[in-house]
Amino acid sequence: MKGFPIMQRTFPLAALCAAAALIAGCATAPRTYAPTTSARRAPVPARARVPRPRVTAVQIPLPKVRIAMLLPQSGPLAGAGQSVRDGFLTAYYQMPPAERPRVRIYDTATAGSMQALIARATRDGANFIVGPLTRPNVAAAAADAESRPPMLALNFLPRGTDAPRRFYQFALSPTAEARMVARRVLADGHRVGIAIVPSGQWGTRVLDAFRRQFQAGGGRLLATTRIDLRQNDYAGPITHVLLINQSYQRLRDLESLFNMPLKFVPRRRQDIQFIFAPAPASAERQIEPELRFFYANGVPTYSTSDAFAPDPTANENLDGLRFLDMPWMLGGPLPDAVRSAARQAWPAGGPDLGRLFAFGFDAYHLTVALLEGHVGPGGLIDPNGLTGRLRLGLGGHIHRGLIWAQLDNGEIRILPRR
Repeated sequence: MKGFPIMQRTFPLAALCAAAALIAGCATAPRTYAPTTSARRAPVPARARVPRPRVTAVQIPLPKVRIAMLLPQSGPLAGAGQSVRDGFLTAYYQMPPAERPRVRIYDTATAGSMQALIARATRDGANFIVGPLTRPNVAAAAADAESRPPMLALNFLPRGTDAPRRFYQFALSPTAEARMVARRVLADGHRVGIAIVPSGQWGTRVLDAFRRQFQAGGGRLLATTRIDLRQNDYAGPITHVLLINQSYQRLRDLESLFNMPLKFVPRRRQDIQFIFAPAPASAERQIEPELRFFYANGVPTYSTSDAFAPDPTANENLDGLRFLDMPWMLGGPLPDAVRSAARQAWPAGGPDLGRLFAFGFDAYHLTVALLEGHVGPGGLIDPNGLTGRLRLGLGGHIHRGLIWAQLDNGEIRILPRR
C-alpha cells in the first residue's frame, strides 16, 4: 500500500483486526463485499426491474481503489470523527487483506479549506472520498464538483440545495426522522395533536420538518410549546400547552363567584389525539412523567431516536413512548454480533459503540456498494444496515428505513410496520 497507506497512528490496528476476525466468525455476521462480476449476481425477475437512481461506479478492482476519509480527528468534534472512523475500519478489516481497498484518513480540523483538502486527496490518488462530516464542510465539498472523484458525504446538503453529480449523501438526520414520525402518526389514524420541543435551533428544525410532513398528509398541530433543556422542571410549558392553566382559571372564577373554596380536579384539553415530543433521553425521562402527572397519560406520545438510550431502569419513566431507531440500538442477531465482537476486541475499553460507530460501519459498506454500482431494485443497497434499511434515492440521498418501538416497563417492544 505504498504511497496511500492507512494512517495507523490514530487507531488500534490489532484491535480492529481482532474485531474483524470475531465478527467474521459469527453466523449472523455482515456480508463481506468482494469485487462483483455479472456472473455472481443473482438474476432479477423482470417484474422487479423498476427505475432506480443512477450510480457512478469506479470501474477498477477494489484492491486498487484508494479511499480518502475526511473526518475531524482533533478539536471539538474529534470524538464524533473517531467513532465514525472506528466503525468504518471495523467493517473494513472484515475483508480479506488481498481484497481491501486502500484507505487514507485526513483530519478536517487541521486541513484549512475543504477545497484544498479535496485537491490534496485527489493529488494523492483518491478514487473515492468518504466525508466530510459537518454540514458546512459538506456544502463546501459540493461546490467543488468537477475536480474531485465520487464522494459519499456524511451529512446532508441544506434543504433546497441541488447535489452535483457523483455526490452521495448519508446522514443520521433528526429532521428526516421527524418526517418519518409524522407519517407514522398519520398511519396510526391521528390527525390533531400538539408538540413539545426543545428551545433552540435543533428543536426549530425538527418541529418544522414534522409540521410540513404532517400538514401535507392532512394533519393539524393545534399548539406547540418549547422547553428549556437547562431546567429540571417543564411543568410551566406542559401545563400551558395542555391548557391546564385554563382549568385553574375556571376554578378561580368559580371560587370568586361563590366566595368559597371548592374541591377541584384540573382537566387537560380533550381535543388532541397525540403528542409529538422529540428531546434527548435525559429530557424525555422528565417530560413523560410530567405528562402523566398532568392527566395526559392516555394520549400517545411520539418521538425521534434521540429520546432513547439503553437503560431499562431509567427507561421505566418512558412507559408507553413510541419512537423509531436504528437496528444497532434496538438489538437483533447482527447488531448483537458486531457489538459483542467489538467489545471482545477491546476488553479494556475501546471505541464508543454508539450510533456514530454504526454510522461508520454502514458508511464502509455503502462505499463498496457505490464503487461497484451495487444498487438493487428501487435503489435498495443494504436491507440489513446497522443504521437501518439503506436505499439510494434521488439527489444521491441515502434513505434509512428505521424500526418502530414502544417502551413498556423499561423494555423495548417492536411495533409492526404501517
